Amino acid sequence: MTGRLDRLLRPRSLAFVGGAAAEWSIDACRAFGFAGEMWGVNPRRILSDLPTVASVAELPEGIDAAFVGVDHDATIDTVRQLSEAGVGVAVCHASGFAEVGAAGKVRQVELVEAAGAMAVLGPNCFGLLSAPTGAALWPGVHGLVRRPRGVALLSQSGNIAVNLTMSRRGLDVAWVISLGNQADVGISEAFEAVVVDEATTGVGLCIEGLNDVERFVEAAAVARRRRLPVVALKVGASPSSSAIAVTHTASLVGDNAAYEALFRKVGIHRVHAVDELADTLATLSAVGPLRGNRMVSLSCSGGEAALVADRSHGRNLSFPQFAPDHAARVASALDGRVAITNPLDYHTYIWGDPDRLSRCFESVLGADATGGGSGEAPFDAAMLVLDFPAEGLDRSSWWPTMQAFATACANGGTPGVVAASLAENLPDEVRSQAAGWGLAACGDIDNALSALEAAAAWGRHLDRTEPGAGLLVVKAREAPLGTSVLPEHEAKPRLAAAGIEVPMGRLVEPQQAVAAADEIGYPVVVKTVGAAHKSDAGGVVVGLADAASVAAAAERDAVGGRAVMVESCITDVVAELLVSVRSSPPVGMMLTVSAGGTLTEVLDDTASLLLPAADDTLEALRSLRLWPVLAGYRGRPAGAVDAVVNTVRLLETLVRDDHRLIEIEINPLLVTPHTAVAADALMVVAND
Repeated sequence: MTGRLDRLLRPRSLAFVGGAAAEWSIDACRAFGFAGEMWGVNPRRILSDLPTVASVAELPEGIDAAFVGVDHDATIDTVRQLSEAGVGVAVCHASGFAEVGAAGKVRQVELVEAAGAMAVLGPNCFGLLSAPTGAALWPGVHGLVRRPRGVALLSQSGNIAVNLTMSRRGLDVAWVISLGNQADVGISEAFEAVVVDEATTGVGLCIEGLNDVERFVEAAAVARRRRLPVVALKVGASPSSSAIAVTHTASLVGDNAAYEALFRKVGIHRVHAVDELADTLATLSAVGPLRGNRMVSLSCSGGEAALVADRSHGRNLSFPQFAPDHAARVASALDGRVAITNPLDYHTYIWGDPDRLSRCFESVLGADATGGGSGEAPFDAAMLVLDFPAEGLDRSSWWPTMQAFATACANGGTPGVVAASLAENLPDEVRSQAAGWGLAACGDIDNALSALEAAAAWGRHLDRTEPGAGLLVVKAREAPLGTSVLPEHEAKPRLAAAGIEVPMGRLVEPQQAVAAADEIGYPVVVKTVGAAHKSDAGGVVVGLADAASVAAAAERDAVGGRAVMVESCITDVVAELLVSVRSSPPVGMMLTVSAGGTLTEVLDDTASLLLPAADDTLEALRSLRLWPVLAGYRGRPAGAVDAVVNTVRLLETLVRDDHRLIEIEINPLLVTPHTAVAADALMVVAND
């Protein structure tokens, strides 16, 4: 490793500056078994029986990391002294910086300036726990144990970091880093540091916002090459820029969608709760990436089987029914007394009988269960639902079930997950034994399904991304001098010049509308000029088939004598889409495709990708509820989906070539059986 956080992850010498908080950190190091050199800094007293000096200047040379436990004003001066003394990293515990307002922001700038080249963790953070070395620059209790390798947990929230250390979810943790305000070291740099350490087996992220997206993407690429699972809990949402308030996209997706798109692009699975983060990361670490999403669920209760079926609805998981020969094998193992379905209720009459349980599970998961001697396991993963009795009750008849499941999974080469219907019914000893038997353990059915979905998605990401390939995300664009909105009659010529199809049209005075319609050819559309949402104001009249109706529409739409647009009317429309590209700082330029037209917000049918996105556009379209219509619903003509994908490619090129573009929205993009036409459009451009 050659990063500037190496001395933080594996320190050999530590210093502690301050009073009570510094002593808490010293005690934490001793309890954790840190064997390196430790020094205290306090001008008035000895800290926890350590060799204590009165000032930073008296510390020996080469201190790797220091815990700074003084108030915010003293922190700045202390950090300056630590930097001058050549300390590698300072962990700043004090609050009162950018999180408290303007005065705190000034202090935070001064802190970074005082640090110079020295790395600063925080301020307003708990700090670092290093299980490989026993270092605990951490002013409080934690739940980690010493281990040479494991996952790294990186959190901007100190409390969530503390809570994760106390988790009893079977998660082997090597490092916990609480980042606080990220005045200097951000989550991207910490991510970069841990993924290159050979002792890291996975990464869990608790993110409020990113400070360096390029570095984050590069770290994700390293994780992909090392096949490390990465799971992210994204909390909070940045306010949307006022520059995009003019478009429909602003009401459809917020900046949060950009993070979702980023995680999906780089192969990071997003979760929405702390327990889901722990269970998913533990499961991915245990089962690895799955080759597909074919699942089987086993339980001795019809209610549990139905619950699994219900809770898997809407997830990208498949519970295929057993093929006839496979079902016959399972039925034979169950004496023909059970309906063979997936999820499978194997009933309680084999409960506690190791031989019958083994025959049942082997018949479900055996490599020959598909018939034909293919040797391929019939499912990509298996889940056993099993709730154990509470502490003090007899658990002896539960163990044969889990052992039979573990053996069948091992023999059939099928990754296995054991889950309870209630998290409290999966005791610590069960989680520990599950790991020993090669199983993952999840607290409840929902978390197990989420983890299996993540493992399948991880497998797909690895399959479609070359190990050595870099990941590219087009940078978000800022507009320091503000933005301007280009209305439809100015935006469409730019689209046409980029190769995107637009209707034939003319911008004319009201009295010239009929002549324009005659030239274009009927039917035509007459539109008001200038309004952002013309349909909402009744400023669009479609399907005009004669001169009289055109004249009437032009007269009505020409408010105050303004010009009107006359365009050819696109017929044989299969579907209306919204397609937009907009800047979503700090993440990148985001493509959104959705059901379009006047009901865009009502239908709320969207998919978002980060540019470059053209290679993934078809998959995004297929994820829409509108997809069956595009594909040809009930014998109706299919839309020209290839033309939609080409429109996205052309939009990407336009955005790439014109760096003033902040947002482009086409709504609707009219999709016919033969083409895709931008019927309306707006552009938001940065002012010069």
